[in-house]
Amino acid sequence: MNGSSTPGPLVLNFEHLTRKDVNSVGGKNSSLGEMIGALSAKGIPVPPGFATTSRMYWHYVDFNGIRNKMAMLVAEWEAGKISLAEAGQSTRNLFLRGTWPTDAATAIIASYHDLSDKIGAKKLGVAVRSSATAEDLPDASFAGQQETYLNISGDEALLDACRRCYASLFTDRAMSYRRVKGFNQMSVALSIGIQCMVRSDISGSGVMFSIDTESGFDKIVLINAAWGLGENIVQGTVNPDEYQVFKPLLSNPKLSPILEKKRGDKGVKLVYGDQQMPTRNVPTSKAEQHSFVLNDDEILQLGRWACTIEEHYGCPMDMEWAKDGITGKLFIVQARPETVHSHHDASVFKTYKVNNKGRVLVTGLSVGEAALSGRICFVSSPADINQFIDNSILVTEATDPDWVPIMKRAAAIITDHGGRTSHAAIVSRELGLPAVVGTGNATYVLHSGQDVTVSCAEGDCGFVYEGISDVVSQTVSVAGLPDVKTKIMLNLGNPAAAYRWWRLPADGIGLARMEFVVSNYIQVHPMALVHFDRLKDADAKRQIAELTAGYAHKPDYFVDKLSRGFAALCAAVYPKPAILRLSDFKTNEYAGLIGGAEFEPDEENPMLGFRGASRYYSPRYQEGFALECRAIKRLREKIGLNNAIVMVPFCRTVKEAEKVLDVMARNGLRRGENGLQVYVMCEIPSNVILAADFAAHFDGFSIGSNDLTQLTLGVDRDSGELGGLFDEQDEAVKWMISHAISVARKKGCKIGICGQAPSDHPEFAKFLVDAGIDSISVSPDSFLAAKKQVVVAEEVLGKMHS
Repeated sequence: MNGSSTPGPLVLNFEHLTRKDVNSVGGKNSSLGEMIGALSAKGIPVPPGFATTSRMYWHYVDFNGIRNKMAMLVAEWEAGKISLAEAGQSTRNLFLRGTWPTDAATAIIASYHDLSDKIGAKKLGVAVRSSATAEDLPDASFAGQQETYLNISGDEALLDACRRCYASLFTDRAMSYRRVKGFNQMSVALSIGIQCMVRSDISGSGVMFSIDTESGFDKIVLINAAWGLGENIVQGTVNPDEYQVFKPLLSNPKLSPILEKKRGDKGVKLVYGDQQMPTRNVPTSKAEQHSFVLNDDEILQLGRWACTIEEHYGCPMDMEWAKDGITGKLFIVQARPETVHSHHDASVFKTYKVNNKGRVLVTGLSVGEAALSGRICFVSSPADINQFIDNSILVTEATDPDWVPIMKRAAAIITDHGGRTSHAAIVSRELGLPAVVGTGNATYVLHSGQDVTVSCAEGDCGFVYEGISDVVSQTVSVAGLPDVKTKIMLNLGNPAAAYRWWRLPADGIGLARMEFVVSNYIQVHPMALVHFDRLKDADAKRQIAELTAGYAHKPDYFVDKLSRGFAALCAAVYPKPAILRLSDFKTNEYAGLIGGAEFEPDEENPMLGFRGASRYYSPRYQEGFALECRAIKRLREKIGLNNAIVMVPFCRTVKEAEKVLDVMARNGLRRGENGLQVYVMCEIPSNVILAADFAAHFDGFSIGSNDLTQLTLGVDRDSGELGGLFDEQDEAVKWMISHAISVARKKGCKIGICGQAPSDHPEFAKFLVDAGIDSISVSPDSFLAAKKQVVVAEEVLGKMHS
């Protein structure tokens, strides 16, 4: 056990600390010293400060004669003689009623004055943070166990804040966590970090991870940002901005690899108060709510710092940052190892699928990737812990560390407020619970006793469905999969779910449909953005005005959203190819977009009507197509994801191919320029019959087996009456596919197929391999099945040739 006789100083400046000093100053403070000493030269700015040592903690304990009383209270709790609440409160009171040893108080005040002199402030405002000697270790980290006090100024206020930090070592949450981890309650000491405040009260602050917090995807930096001091983000009081930065391209100063920018509502901000209340929450202005906290240069700067810090520590990192409103400078105020995904085996993961979904009740940000059904228990305060029913789904406005005892008993968690780095999200992640946070209205819509299904299995949007759904889970292992000659690619359309599949050893994306991004993320017909002023539908104009708030030029909304949606998909497989198909809505589907009805003709048979390539050069849509081209040019040249390949759908004639390529070139997408490849869908009999002529204009083909089957057999694929005739393995269809593959190989063109048949039917996979297809693209949940089919097919083919 530690004691006051342990030699060593009572206070150490951050610059004298390294991460080897965990036993003396805890994880937070040793990490701050590590960064100041090792990373300042690499441009990582950390506000100066100092730390009290574990020796000072034991000195305070023994000076006040409370060691035996503490041990007795802990022993009585552990023996079940008194409650956790009683043991914790009584132990905290021992600290709060104590007095400072003269040498300890003198050391703190002297260091505080030295720091004030260094900064040039008379009564410097400081952050007073707790750093336990068993906290923030790779195998022992939990959010918000001890207290932090912000904007503390003056000698007496500082000593009082330090005393309260000591007491917080014995909060109910900290004591129960140490019991779970098996730590001796009397062997853990507490160090206090006193750090110069960054004036983020008049600017912004936030949290960032050098890894995706949900999927563990290791190529992005996730940044959350809100106005004011950072506690609101951690406590989940606000829904913050969210930015995602692509790490592999950050070293190129000509690029801006920001994959995602989501604006949070940021309803309040934490600012400086007075001596009695050092901080207080105030409402944000409309301008603050409708604007981003960080500009692009600042987002990229933080992303680069995250990479530098991660590289130095050799593991994924969880960091806090703040922006000074006076100087405009950014600072890193905390860094610690990320402890959830960094210990997972990346070759094994679990997938969930929700069938028989009920009505969507609420949506929010998903935490984790699981799904489950259960019964809701609404609790408004941690004081009502006795009302919570074990293994229920907890619904509340937001959580802070006092909620941990309830959260440990929950099956899932739903909150009104909070982002991915809020307390509710962090703790749910550490507990392995699915959570949907930042719903905005869960406590209004949901009620105790209600049966619901919580799904975090559909990307970064979490859903709460009415009723009990059928949840199917599967454990997937990609270890030891054999190599195959035929490439196995993925059909992906949902950017929100792209990172879920990064562990699959896929050869890229064989089909990414633009329609999914447009209908789910953009929602507006592109021509309604180009001609907003001429719209007659008042409701459509109102919706468009709301969606495009913050964009000075409405078409920029389409370009920005589409480029970033595709960016997430390209990033998930980078540097492997991602084939992005240009828009192929039918006219009835386009008319369903906001503002679309005014720009689309009525057609008897939209399936064979004004769709695909025919739209791109038509006066009816060419201005909309120009936005598609701008988005892909931005994706490849500004964001930097040049693994994007463009694919033209439903191209009926060679003449039409020439027209489309000409329009693309006029809009900045010239085949062969900056490495741009252009593919064409092979889905119309004319594409097969004139395959050699099409090959002269394109770099590759992708066989669309649904439309090719429909048009070869003359069967409406949507007709229930003719369902028995629709067969991708019909001999006529197979002849078409085989012929297209043969011509493509002769002409040196890549050719693949996108569809489920190869994973569902072994004989079809064998047929494709025998025909010499380059790639097969399937949905992610069919990847392993398709790979196994191809392994067998290639083995059989190899034996035949040998």
